[in-house]
Amino acid sequence: MGIFNGLPVPSDKTYLREELARIDESWAAARFDSLPHVVHILTSKDREGDIHVLREQSDVVEEVVDEVVHAYHGGFNKAIQNYSQILRLFSESTDKIGDLKHDLAEAKQSLGARNKQLHQLWYRSVTLRHIISLLDQIEGIAKVPSRIEKLIADKQFYAAIQVYLQSSLMLEREGLQTVGALQDVRSELTKLRGALFFKILDDLHAHLYNRGEYSSVASSINERDDEVPTTTAVAASQMSSQPLSRRTRTLKGDSQFGARGLTNGSYRTASNDEGSSFDGHDEEDSVEHDEATTDTVRNGTDSKLLSYQLPPWLSDSTPDEFIEAVRKSDDPLHVKYLQTLVQCLCMLGKVAAAGAIICQKLRPTIHEIIVSKIKAHMETTNLSKSAGSQGDRTLAAGLHFMKGQSEAYRLSKEKPQNGISNSGTHLAVSPVSPLMAPGGKAQAAAKELLDSILDTIVKIFENHVVIGELLELKASQHDINTPKSLPTDVNWNTDSEASQVTGGYTISFPLTVLQSECQQLICEILRATPEAASADAAAQTAKHAKKSSKKDKRDAPEDGLTFTFRFTDATVSISNQGADLIRQGWGRRAPNASQEGYGSAAVLPEQGIYLAASIYRPVLQFTDKITSMLPKKHSQLVNDGLLTFTENFVKDHLLPTMFVDYRKGVQQAISSPAAFRPRAHTTTTYTPTVEKGRPILQGLLAIDLLAKEVLGWAQAMPKFATDLVKYVQTFLERTFERCRASYTEAVLEKQSYMLIGRHDIEKLMRVEAASACLPSSLGHAVSHSESVGIEVELSKIFLTLPTTIKQENLIRDDNKLILLASLSDSLEYVADSIERLGQAVPCAASQAEGNSKNQAASPRNLASFADEYRKLATDCLKNLRVEMQLETVFHFQEMTNREYLEDEDAEEPDDYVISLTSQITRRDEGMAPFISGEKRNYVFGGICGVAAHASIKALADMRSINLFGVQQICRNTIALEQAMAAIPYIDGESVQQNLDRVRTYFELLNMPFEALLAFIAEHDQMFTPTEYSNLLKVNVPGRDTPPDAQSRLLEILSH
Repeated sequence: MGIFNGLPVPSDKTYLREELARIDESWAAARFDSLPHVVHILTSKDREGDIHVLREQSDVVEEVVDEVVHAYHGGFNKAIQNYSQILRLFSESTDKIGDLKHDLAEAKQSLGARNKQLHQLWYRSVTLRHIISLLDQIEGIAKVPSRIEKLIADKQFYAAIQVYLQSSLMLEREGLQTVGALQDVRSELTKLRGALFFKILDDLHAHLYNRGEYSSVASSINERDDEVPTTTAVAASQMSSQPLSRRTRTLKGDSQFGARGLTNGSYRTASNDEGSSFDGHDEEDSVEHDEATTDTVRNGTDSKLLSYQLPPWLSDSTPDEFIEAVRKSDDPLHVKYLQTLVQCLCMLGKVAAAGAIICQKLRPTIHEIIVSKIKAHMETTNLSKSAGSQGDRTLAAGLHFMKGQSEAYRLSKEKPQNGISNSGTHLAVSPVSPLMAPGGKAQAAAKELLDSILDTIVKIFENHVVIGELLELKASQHDINTPKSLPTDVNWNTDSEASQVTGGYTISFPLTVLQSECQQLICEILRATPEAASADAAAQTAKHAKKSSKKDKRDAPEDGLTFTFRFTDATVSISNQGADLIRQGWGRRAPNASQEGYGSAAVLPEQGIYLAASIYRPVLQFTDKITSMLPKKHSQLVNDGLLTFTENFVKDHLLPTMFVDYRKGVQQAISSPAAFRPRAHTTTTYTPTVEKGRPILQGLLAIDLLAKEVLGWAQAMPKFATDLVKYVQTFLERTFERCRASYTEAVLEKQSYMLIGRHDIEKLMRVEAASACLPSSLGHAVSHSESVGIEVELSKIFLTLPTTIKQENLIRDDNKLILLASLSDSLEYVADSIERLGQAVPCAASQAEGNSKNQAASPRNLASFADEYRKLATDCLKNLRVEMQLETVFHFQEMTNREYLEDEDAEEPDDYVISLTSQITRRDEGMAPFISGEKRNYVFGGICGVAAHASIKALADMRSINLFGVQQICRNTIALEQAMAAIPYIDGESVQQNLDRVRTYFELLNMPFEALLAFIAEHDQMFTPTEYSNLLKVNVPGRDTPPDAQSRLLEILSH
C-alpha cells in the first residue's frame, strides 16, 4: 500500500512495510464498504483461512499504528502544552486590557478637571527651557576655542571649521551680541581662524607634494612603482559646464556637491534656531569608524576606503551633505583628503590667499624635491656599490634596445681569441665613450634618474590637478573668498576672474612650473646652458621676448648650447590678503628663488648632449601621463611643453651633431691604411663568430659598430628614427663605395674580372650547383646531370678563350686573393648585421620615409643595402673561383704541342702540376682563416673539372705519347687529387670522379685497336665522339692503327 510508505517504521521492522504492501488498496479507501468483504468470507470455501489472513493483516496494522504513536507521542504532548499556554496568555491579556481601559478613563477625568493649570505650567516650562538653552549655549561658546584647538591638534580640520562657523553664527544671534563675556571669545575665534588657515595650508602643502599622512605615496606602498593613476576628462553634470576628471567626478555625481555642501558655498549647520548640540552624531559610532579606518590606512592593504565608510579625518565632524558625498565616493583616500582641505579653505573664505602662497612656494619646493631625489638616488647607488652588488651588472636593462645592440658593445670590450681587440677600433671611430653609447651606463643611469624624478613629478601634478579642478569649479559657481557664515549670492566668473579668485592658481600654473624645473634639470644633464634660467618669472618672460627674435638655436656652439625656454611661469597676481599672509611668515620659510643647480653630475657617470637619447623616452611617457590627467579644457597646455622642447633640442642640436660626429668616424674608419688590410697572425681555421676571432676587416667592423650605435639611437628615439636611418644609409653607401674601390683595385684588368662580367658566364655560374653557398644565391636547384653539363660548358668556355692565358692576366699576388676572401666574408657579415638591424628599426621610420613628400621615388631601405653588400661579397667569391680555374688552365697549357715519350716510370709529377698544387696549397692556407669551409669548397672546387677537361682536350694537340707518358699523366692527376684532398670541406667524390675520368681516358691509349673498339662499343656515352676520335689520332708507339680506324669508329658510334 503506497499510501503508507512515509510512515516512521524502524529499520529493524522493515518487514512491516512488506506486509502493508500486501494489504489491498480497498481497505484504505476514504469511504470503506465492508459488505463486499463479508460476502467474500461467507461465500469462501476456506472461511477460517480468510479470517486468519484478515487477523494477521489486522495485527500488522495495529503494530504499525503502535510505531506511529510511539514516534509522534512527544510531539503530540508538546502541541497540547503549547495550546494550553496560548489560552492562558490570551486570558491574562484580556484582564490587563480591561484594567488599562479603567485607568485611562480615570486619567481623562482628572485632566479635564485641571486643564488651565496644566497649560500655565507647560508655558512656564518652555520659557525656562529656552533660558536654560541660552545659558548652555553661552557656556558651550565659551569652551569653543579650547575645543577648536583640540580638533586642530587632532587634525580634525573640517570639524574645527564646523565648530567655528556654528559659533560665529551663534554669536551673531540676537540676545548674544550684547553679552560682554563673549567679546573675548569673539577675539579668540578671530585668531583661531588665522591659525586654522595656516594649519590647513601646511597640511595641504604637504599633501600636494606627497609628504602628508594620507598622500598617495604613503597609501600605495604595495602598488607597483610605475603605476601612476591617470585621469580622464568627462562632461560635467547639469550644474556645471566645465569638464572634470575622475577625481572630482564622483563627488559631483553623488551629491552634485549637495547644492549646499560644495557647489553654492552656503554652508548649512546642523543646529536649528532653538539651538542644538555641536555633536549631532553618535560618538560610539564615530569611534568605531575612526578605528576601522585607521587600521585600513595603517595596514596599507588598500588605497581606497570601503564604500560608505567615513574617513578618519571626518570622524569628529557633524554629518552634512559634503560628508555624505565623501562617504559615498569611490575616490582614493588622498583625493578625498585633498577635497576636504579645499572645502575647508572655501568655508574659511581663504582660497585666494592659499592659492597665492601655493604659487609662491611651488618652484622652490619642486627644486628641493628634485635635489633631494637626486641625493637619495646617489645614496642608494653608493650603498649598492659598497655592498658589491654592482659587479658586472649592467644598468641598461631599462633601455629597450635591440638584442644585437648589447652584443655589439660587448664585442667592443672583449678580446677575441685571435689576440686582436675590437675595443681599440670602437674607441677610435665612435664619437662617444662606451658609457655614453646606447645601452651604456651613463645612458641607463640618466634614464633611471629621470624616470624616478618624472614619476615623482607626475604624482605631484596629479594632486595639483585635483586641487585645480576643484578651485576652478567653485570659482565658476560662487564666491569662495567670503566666509560661509555670511550670506552670499551666486557669482558666475570668467576664466580671468577665476584666476584672480584663486590667487593666480590654476592647473596651467603648476604644469608650467613643473615642466620648467624639469627642463632646467634636463639642461644640466645635457650640459646645455639655458638662457633666462632665473626663477623670476617676469624677468624671464621679458628676457625671452627680447632675445627670442634674435636668437637662432642652430647657431649655438657645440660645447655650450644656448637656447631659451619655450614656456615661462605665468605672472602671479597676488591679492592684498595673500601678500599680507606671505609677509606674516609663511613665505619666509621658502628657500631662495635663485637656484644653484641640482647636483645630477654626482649621480651620472658622464654628462653631455648624447644623453638626450635616454631622456627622450621618459619625457614622452611623462607627457602622455600628464596629458591623460588634464581635462579636455586644458589639454592644449602640453602642446608647447617639455616634450616640444626635448624634440626641438634633438632635432636642432643632437641630430646635426650626431651626423657630423659619426660621419667623421665613418671617414676615419674607411680611410685608415689598415681598414682594408687582412689581419695578420689570425687563427689557422675559420671561426663564424667575432667573439671567437672571426677576422672581419677593421674598417667594416668599425662601420658595423657605428651603424649599430646610430640605430641604437633610433631605437631610443623612434620619432627621429627616419633621420637616423638616413644617416646609416649614407654611411653604408659611402662604405660600399670604398669596398667597391678596394675590390676593383684588386681585380682591375684581370681575366677573371672580365669573365664574370660576361652575361653567358654569369648566367651559368648563377645556376651552378656549387653557387648554393653564395651569400646572394639567386639560382635554382639543378639535378646532378644538369650540374655536370653546366660544369662542362663553363670548362669549354675557359678552354676556348680567343687568346692564350698569360701570366699578367692573372692575379699573381696572393695577398690580393686573401683580401678578396676577407672582403667577401666581411661584406657578408655586415650584410647580415644590416638585415637584422633593419628588422629592429621602428616601423615609424619606414612609414615616415614612405610618406616623405620630398622624395620623388621610394627611398631605399636597409635591406637593399644588405643585398648590395651580399652581391659584392658574391662577386669576390666568383672572382676567386674563376681565378683558380684560369690558373688551372694556365698551367695545363703546357700539355699541348708536346710529346709524352718517357723512358722510365713516373715518380714525380710534371713541373707545371707541382707549381699548380703548391699554389693551391699556399692559397688555401692563406684563405682558410677568412672564409668558411663551404666557400673554400666553392673557390677551389672548380679546379678539378677544368683540369680534367683540359687534360682530355690536350690529347688532340699532342704529337706522341707512350706507355710511360700515360703513367706520367696519371701521376699528375694523383698529385692534383692529393692536393685537393688536403683542403677541408672539399667535395672529394667530385674530385675523384673528374680525375678518374682523366685516368680512364688516357689508359685507353694502352689498349690495342680492337680492344679499344670493343670498349667504345660498350661505353659509347662515357666520352664524346671527338674525344674517342682523338684517341685514334694521337701517335702511340707500338699500337697498330688501321687506315680505316676513323670510319670504323664512326660506324660504332652511329649505332
